[in-house]
Amino acid sequence: MRTRWMRALAASWLVFFCVVAAAQVQPPEIAARNYLLMDVSANQVLAAKDIDSSVDPASLTKLMASYLVFQALQAKKIDLKQTLPVSEQASRMPGSRMFIESKMQVPVDDLLKGMIVQSGNDATMALAEGVGGTADHFVEMMNAQAKALGMNHTAFRNAAGLPQPGQVTTVRDLGILATRLMQDFPQQMPYFAIRKYRYAGTPVANDTNRNTLLFRDPTVDGLNSGHTETAGYCLVATAKRDFPNLQGRRLLAIVLGASSDFARSNETQKLLNWGYTAFEGLKLFDGGQPVVQPPVWKGSEATVKLGQPRPVVLAVPAGSSARIRTQVARPDPLVAPIAKGQQVGTLKISVGDQPLREVPLVALEAVDTAGLFGRAWDAIRLWIK
Repeated sequence: MRTRWMRALAASWLVFFCVVAAAQVQPPEIAARNYLLMDVSANQVLAAKDIDSSVDPASLTKLMASYLVFQALQAKKIDLKQTLPVSEQASRMPGSRMFIESKMQVPVDDLLKGMIVQSGNDATMALAEGVGGTADHFVEMMNAQAKALGMNHTAFRNAAGLPQPGQVTTVRDLGILATRLMQDFPQQMPYFAIRKYRYAGTPVANDTNRNTLLFRDPTVDGLNSGHTETAGYCLVATAKRDFPNLQGRRLLAIVLGASSDFARSNETQKLLNWGYTAFEGLKLFDGGQPVVQPPVWKGSEATVKLGQPRPVVLAVPAGSSARIRTQVARPDPLVAPIAKGQQVGTLKISVGDQPLREVPLVALEAVDTAGLFGRAWDAIRLWIK
């Protein structure tokens, strides 16, 4: 039952991500090869450009490395206070580093900060070897997890994001990864908001988070940056702002292929600000709140509660909330048994006559089959109907 429920959650999330609001508002000019702006609270794409083109992920690869380390922590396979050895290979990693040396024993907590804040390739390798046993096996785990998340156009060749043939992703896949990272591991998200970090005894060099929006915008609290000659300057940033009609509204902006560090930050900030002003967040239903309670035939209960386990939130063009219309489409009659989490209908949402979104409606509670007399009585009633 739990597996079916989780599958229903995953399926509904993927549907949300794939739907782009029909009532589009023209986004600003963004000086980048690819970009995506998503309202995470609503699971809705607000603006996008070339989100399915293959790109070099650069250090954004560390988002998947982070996902696997958080997963290992959650499963208690490792502990934050546990120390991991630094191999010769890890200590000699090229590029950005946290400056740990071979034969050192470094706590997982510090390695995470080194990987996320300093974008340390040496820290990433130490974590990959510690979680995966070997760096190669960790990469296999990364690819398996990408497939499980639905990142169908992503292939990893190393954990740190160093340039390597065949290492590719898309903006859409990065959007899936970043969103699931925040959704699945909310307790670990403060790592991505750390502005400065340096491991004791290492050089002061490279102690500042490359996501410069953390220093410019107090509502930005993650996630990661990247740069290679092929990828250009890249940034995945998320912000959370409070509004009278929706507290904690979160947006995610991904900008790839900008010309400089300054440009990627500016263009990302431009997207975030536009998303918050051009669209307003609107919560239609709380998580677990029934949208409709239709009758059930041949069931142990007379009705079934249909809704979503998560809040149903919309991002609508500013000033259009009064024109929101909803309609429920469902099979009729509904016949038991109905499993908890089973999709039973669809909530169709429009702005006036313009279709906006379709939200799957699932059974919030199971309805078992009625006894012999109840089934027989309802069979007669259905026949008459």
